[in-house]
Amino acid sequence: MITSYSRTLSEREAKVLSSLSYAGKTIFTTKDLKEFTDKPKNLLDWLVRKKWIQKIKKGTYLIAPLEAGTKGAANYTVHSFILASVLVEPYYIAYASALNYHGLTDQTPSATYVATTKPRNSKTILNTKIKFVTIPPHKIFGTEETEIENRKINISSKEKTIIDCLDHPEHCGGIEEVAKALYFAKNDLDPTKLVSYAQKIGNKTVLKRLGYLTEKLGMEKVLKTLSTLPLSAGYSLLDCSMKKRGPIVEKWKLVINVPIDPAKWLT
Repeated sequence: MITSYSRTLSEREAKVLSSLSYAGKTIFTTKDLKEFTDKPKNLLDWLVRKKWIQKIKKGTYLIAPLEAGTKGAANYTVHSFILASVLVEPYYIAYASALNYHGLTDQTPSATYVATTKPRNSKTILNTKIKFVTIPPHKIFGTEETEIENRKINISSKEKTIIDCLDHPEHCGGIEEVAKALYFAKNDLDPTKLVSYAQKIGNKTVLKRLGYLTEKLGMEKVLKTLSTLPLSAGYSLLDCSMKKRGPIVEKWKLVINVPIDPAKWLT
């Protein structure tokens, strides 16, 4: 009877792990074990006890490499985007995390933000906090694939990241962070996509916010198109996470409850 957490592998266990690793399945599911055993639970229990694998969610596990040391999976993790990608479908990396990935902010998010259509509570796994933001299916567009540690990850494009953050500034550090991203990346953003995505997302307030900010930041190509679009009646907040007080800009039907001053970003 084994009473310690020995990392010694049996011949069968070594074959299973090496085969999975060779196939690029450092994150695997119980289904992947069917070719090796008809009793995957027993095999999984031993590998977890020996700290060669770590459970990510029900039926999904992470293999610890040799360089993880004697503590094995307990001392090892993978990129937070990879963890997020196996937790829910459909999904994409979004908001503050996408802003940071694209170099649109110098702020480091306190969590990995994941947009998905399925309500999920935030969770911490392998010392990584993951925050799920539930969105309707029609808002899943404008994403692209990026490769991280040999795995393909869905993430919002630069333009869609901006629009998502205008839709929910509370998930990116506030409207000023979006304004900064627009200002410093304005020559790298596609004006046509920005306007198209702002219309497609289905939140009329996004058009107002984008219009006000692009006018404030001198983004004439975007502003020219936005100025021809009808705006919804009533007044919206520039930043929905802040107090409902401030001057009104009639042209964009916005309450400017957060000052936007590009000059101070350059000092």
